Amino acid sequence: MSSRLSILYDTIRWEEKALFDAAKTKGVDAKMVDCKNLFVNLDKSKEDFGTVIQRCVSYYRSLHSTAALEGKEVNVINSLNTSIFAGNKLFTHMLLVKHGIPTPFSAVAFSEDAALGLLEKRGYPMVLKPTIGSWGRMIALLKDRDSAQGIMETRERMYPIYQVYYLEEFVNRPPRDIRAIMIEDRVVAAIYRYSGDGQWKTNMALGGRAEECKITKELEDVCVKAKNAVQGQIVGIDLMESKEKGLVVHEINNTTEYKNTVRVTGVDIPALMIDYAIKSRK
Repeated sequence: MSSRLSILYDTIRWEEKALFDAAKTKGVDAKMVDCKNLFVNLDKSKEDFGTVIQRCVSYYRSLHSTAALEGKEVNVINSLNTSIFAGNKLFTHMLLVKHGIPTPFSAVAFSEDAALGLLEKRGYPMVLKPTIGSWGRMIALLKDRDSAQGIMETRERMYPIYQVYYLEEFVNRPPRDIRAIMIEDRVVAAIYRYSGDGQWKTNMALGGRAEECKITKELEDVCVKAKNAVQGQIVGIDLMESKEKGLVVHEINNTTEYKNTVRVTGVDIPALMIDYAIKSRK
């Protein structure tokens, strides 16, 4: 069993600093590892990275570094399966549906014409999302055919991933969503994220505000099922309060941000993450 703990990052945010400080406070031998400087010899025998907490912002760095390290029998939190499943909104949705977890209506089309045909059949408005992405980037509310066609024509000239048209219903809900932080089988803290002025998106990066959300049995039950669907260990679950369906899960975050959750709830999430990482050491 290795006594080491590595925090793997490509951008140092508040969360990564807080993790390192929590480890230091607990007397844990932790090391910050910049993924941009990392190389992994895929042919040699086992290397001692200790337990790795995966914190890369880049989906592709996160996915491939996790794959390389797991190939060397390194214990990575979260695992490669979670990186794959939670890092792609389509993959996440299919697993949520398979496990009977309430979700917004969603559909996928593989050309502009097919997507427009779906919208004509389903009706407007709908939300167009990239299957891979975060912070509300490249998400568009399609209100009518003209707006949909204009946005899709632009994306037809982008990288091929943006030509996979993942469409989600515009959920009839209060002007907020819920971010729940899960560690193992427990929701340790949750917040409401309210839309900023003139915004329909609730992302904090876009000017939203946060307040504490009470953790109910219903919320915890849904979150545990969602976490298990993507084989997660430490994840952020994003939910909406649909007026028709109740709580619906619309996203799971593999390297979740939690700065605002700590600020609003006072829960020491970094310390709880370090406790879990110590417990999970191989």
